[in-house]
Amino acid sequence: MRLRRPRGRAAAGVAAALAVLAGAGIWTASGAGGTPAVHQEDRVMEMPGAKIDTSYFTAGDAKTKRPAVLLGHGFGGSKDDVRGQARSLAREGFAVLTWSARGFGDSTGEIGLNDPAFEVKDVSRLVDWLAERPEVKLDAAGDPRVGVTGASYGGAISLLAAGYDKRIDAIAPQITYWNLADALFPDGVFKKLWAGIFFSTGGGCKTFEKQLCDMYERVAVSGKPDAEARDLLAARSPSAVGDRIKVPALIVQGQSDSLFPLGQADAMARRIRANGAPVAVDWITGGHDGGDRESGRVNARIASWFDHYLKGDEGASTGPAFRVTRTGGISSTDGAAQLRGATSGSYPGLADGTRAIGLTGREQTFENPAGAAPPAISAVPGVGGGLAGLSSLGVGGLSIDFPGQYARFDSAPLKPGLRITGSPRIRLKVTSSGDDAVLFAKVYDVGPDGKQQVLPAQLVAPVRVDGAKEGKEVEVTLPAVDHNVEAGHRLRLVVAATDLGYASPAEPGTYKVSLVDGSLAVPTAPGVKTEPAGVPWWAWGMPLAGAVIALGLLVTRRTTAPAPDPELAEVPLQITDLTKKYAKSTDRYAVRDLSFRVEKGQVLGLLGPNGAGKTTTLRMLMGLIRPDSGEIRVFGHAIRPGAPVLSRVGAFVEGAGFLPHLSGRANLELYWQATGRPAEDSHMDEALEIAGLGDALTRAVRTYSQGMRQRLAIAQAMLGLPDLLILDEPTNGLDPPQIREMRDVMIRYAQGGRTVIVSSHLLSEVEQSCTHLVVMDRGRLIQAGPVAEITGESDTLLVTVEGPVTEVLADKVAALPGIGAATRTDEGMLVRLEGATATELITELVRLDVPLTGVGPHRRLEDAFLTLIGGSA
Repeated sequence: MRLRRPRGRAAAGVAAALAVLAGAGIWTASGAGGTPAVHQEDRVMEMPGAKIDTSYFTAGDAKTKRPAVLLGHGFGGSKDDVRGQARSLAREGFAVLTWSARGFGDSTGEIGLNDPAFEVKDVSRLVDWLAERPEVKLDAAGDPRVGVTGASYGGAISLLAAGYDKRIDAIAPQITYWNLADALFPDGVFKKLWAGIFFSTGGGCKTFEKQLCDMYERVAVSGKPDAEARDLLAARSPSAVGDRIKVPALIVQGQSDSLFPLGQADAMARRIRANGAPVAVDWITGGHDGGDRESGRVNARIASWFDHYLKGDEGASTGPAFRVTRTGGISSTDGAAQLRGATSGSYPGLADGTRAIGLTGREQTFENPAGAAPPAISAVPGVGGGLAGLSSLGVGGLSIDFPGQYARFDSAPLKPGLRITGSPRIRLKVTSSGDDAVLFAKVYDVGPDGKQQVLPAQLVAPVRVDGAKEGKEVEVTLPAVDHNVEAGHRLRLVVAATDLGYASPAEPGTYKVSLVDGSLAVPTAPGVKTEPAGVPWWAWGMPLAGAVIALGLLVTRRTTAPAPDPELAEVPLQITDLTKKYAKSTDRYAVRDLSFRVEKGQVLGLLGPNGAGKTTTLRMLMGLIRPDSGEIRVFGHAIRPGAPVLSRVGAFVEGAGFLPHLSGRANLELYWQATGRPAEDSHMDEALEIAGLGDALTRAVRTYSQGMRQRLAIAQAMLGLPDLLILDEPTNGLDPPQIREMRDVMIRYAQGGRTVIVSSHLLSEVEQSCTHLVVMDRGRLIQAGPVAEITGESDTLLVTVEGPVTEVLADKVAALPGIGAATRTDEGMLVRLEGATATELITELVRLDVPLTGVGPHRRLEDAFLTLIGGSA
């Protein structure tokens, strides 16, 4: 069942296959501020046995030749799920084609699980269509420069497309499978819960090819996969054409993923690298079980990968050969897990740096209960991801093992600790009362008290041992994880008879398990180094401040600044095509093609998620760093380090430097003296009144709390009452009355004819204090304008239900036709409509048996912000 590339891509056949339904082509365009308009063309394409719903996205000059990207969606979804990423890639200079696979969205046809005879051929026909587009760059006649990416189902189609169609030039598969038979029947054990989710999510047997439905029902009834079932799924897997995939591959795989675990990515990486193609592997925290998918970082890396391998941009970073995201603690501000990357110049595989850990325990006998119930619990599909992501912090999950149904072997307390990166291995002797045994092996991290135990990533390894009646030795490969085991903790190997996610024999049985050599081989990947935590600015900032200022003065003396623009003499700020890319950044541009203007009397809120480029923009505005290109004008003067016009700007960006042994007042007086301006121009009393420090002004700064330091820094920024005041997160450390006072100060300050720019995460405060907004995401301008105008554009509904909104429910709603995004909040769920009406939404929610308590308009700044950022992800 292997697809052969069409000879000569026969033009007549292609034209027939891609005939467009009458009236189906629709063009739309949108753009915000300085971002290029994105044009979207929706078409329904005729394919053999199906009609495929597509959307095509381009931006910029239509005459410019550009590479193309095919963007697939996940199983159970549609092309609408990837619209945001498609638009972002279009802005990056790609022609992007998305489509709903057979049986999903508005496409017709039967679901074939990426059948080479249908779904894969559909992709080749889409490539044919791209080859006819005048704006798409060609490598040869009928051969466009094209990459393919997507997650899960869409990730598999990117691999299959590269194996079946030689015109594919680069791929970026995410959280997907290499061999679907291995994924659903690992070691010959049926992964019943995930398989059931597959078929129910797809709409039941009526939507699948008959042979797939027959296969599922046969295996589900017997509880054991047969050779025919394995062959059927293997033939539709990328592994079937692994030797043909010879293009650069960025492989992104999830650590919280009991469906497609890290071993699937390892298999694809080893095969593609053996073919001679460049390969990079990125282990993210989330996956099919939930958790953080790191969409912003991953999408940026994919765009950079395609920049390098499709555009031929040698300056575009492809990132490290291997990267794994690790949980580095809990944020003290919002309680979220803090993520840090660890990298290596080469992919270590799953068995690098093995360390032998001794285990103790006699031969143990345990039972497989009748009906395999009650089953042990490891991962619960779609539920355990959040807990799995926190396992490295010692947070327990859902794991349950029932007495009498498992064997247990413990290590001594570890001295020192270790980090497991890869798949541990152990040799066991298994004896069964029947002909074969089905077992489930897992390694726990056990605390010093021996009771608190954590199952890394909530993963378990199923093992089928044939011919075990007389006893048989087997090597068991445990799930691949990245998990830190602290010194003093133990490793505990548990071998259980049942697991909720898998099918076990219904007949009761007895198993005996013992250690063969008593040693657990644990991979440690010593070459993978965690990125160091950022050094506090004050550890190096104070000693370097003088040098930076001196260097800035030297540069400005030697560099001729552009002449002032008299037409902008009364304009506080104008930014034009501003771009900045840090030299060693793996996430591409910090700021790109940013343009906006700020007028007198405005309080401008600068909004965006972490990594949007807000602070980088403010640092360039202050002359602290130089942009790569573009221009910043303050009252008509171009900004350079040490530019005289900066005397009209007051700023609080990333904290202020104070001498800890001096009092608060003395620090402010010293700062003002350094400016060389008269003392009477400082307006010291007004600034101190705003700070509200009272008697603390006479105390040494080293005795100040974080909130007191924050208020002192804001007072310093306001010394001299500058015409343009820039505040980066000014309310950090302030209590509610002080936040309200700061809000009033900013409003009064602007009403006096001055201008305030404030960057903040407190959207409620921004909405009350700001007159205008600039919304950024991944360095680009998403929207700019008055607050009322932006909030008014949000077509968002608040859906409330009985009890909390689960992530699974939010994902289901987000996947509905005509829905742009669904985001959980404390109040319920914010649903952004993109084509669907409120009535249609309610109908779908009722169909999903959602216990609705209310649906109504909800148009606050927070909603608009989530809508804008969600739409650009």
